Amino acid sequence: MRLSVEQRRTALAHAALTVIARDGLAAATTRAIVAEAGMALASFHYAYESRVELLRDVIRLVLEGERDAVGALLDLPEADFATLIRGGLGAYVGNLREAPGREQGMLELTFHSLREPALEGMALEQYAHYRALVTGLLLAAAERCGMRWLQPVEQLARFVVTCTDGLTVAWLVDHDDAAIEPQLDLIAAALLTQAQPTGEHP
Repeated sequence: MRLSVEQRRTALAHAALTVIARDGLAAATTRAIVAEAGMALASFHYAYESRVELLRDVIRLVLEGERDAVGALLDLPEADFATLIRGGLGAYVGNLREAPGREQGMLELTFHSLREPALEGMALEQYAHYRALVTGLLLAAAERCGMRWLQPVEQLARFVVTCTDGLTVAWLVDHDDAAIEPQLDLIAAALLTQAQPTGEHP
């Protein structure tokens, strides 16, 4: 069966993420990616104009996985606000534990793009997507529970991304599950001080 361009792009993005998670960003050559996808090299050039374009789709895949993991909490019928905030942070760390190579690969992509002229702007785009995802989740949690944020949500999202970056690097270094849980509690507690029920006045 002949695959559409969109189907090829999806398969190649998944293959690229697999290679990056398993072998690192440097190993994610065009040839390695098409081999992982079981495609001919011509398939890559048929689906993508450049490797940069493919890497953007890889970032989207990672974000979709994180959005699904955290967003599932919003469907829990009896979850209160504190549970949603702490659970969302825990869901992110659950993803990290499940696929550490994937998160390490995303960090590699960030730092590589800061040095590689061909990838100029990708790190900015990557982190804008991260903050947008967190902003949407914070707003959804507040709306679901009748809460409002006391600080601009974009600033709170930046705080969360900064914290989770640090947690990610620390855990990739020592894989200390016991140490990371109190850190999640501290981040959640800090966030909860920045919200109140919609009926209250500051």
